[in-house]
Amino acid sequence: MSFDPATLVYNEAGLIPAIAQDAVSGEVLMMAWMNAEAVAKTLETGRVTYWSRSRAAFWVKGESSGHVQELIAFRVDCDRDCVLVSVNQTGPACHTNRRSCFYTEVQDGAEAEILAPMRP
Repeated sequence: MSFDPATLVYNEAGLIPAIAQDAVSGEVLMMAWMNAEAVAKTLETGRVTYWSRSRAAFWVKGESSGHVQELIAFRVDCDRDCVLVSVNQTGPACHTNRRSCFYTEVQDGAEAEILAPMRP
């Protein structure tokens, strides 16, 4: 059975949340948005492609930074309104130069930074 990106459930802006997870460690790296064309490009090229809401343009992860996400697996959740991309991540996933965008943890009612930026 072939997969059709149009069968996913997109929001009113035509976007679906995409969670990127490290294929080896299982660590959640980031969340971004995809539209149907970004989903198709990701599956065709094996390079994870997102839709940048701020730039209103496609964003191939690592295209300018070199911090590439190589697609290992593409999963669809039970409601078809969120996707999980399992990736091999080169370098940091976060624009703050951290391994993961989820570097702030709430501990005892206060925020704590749990990941330092990676060295270049």
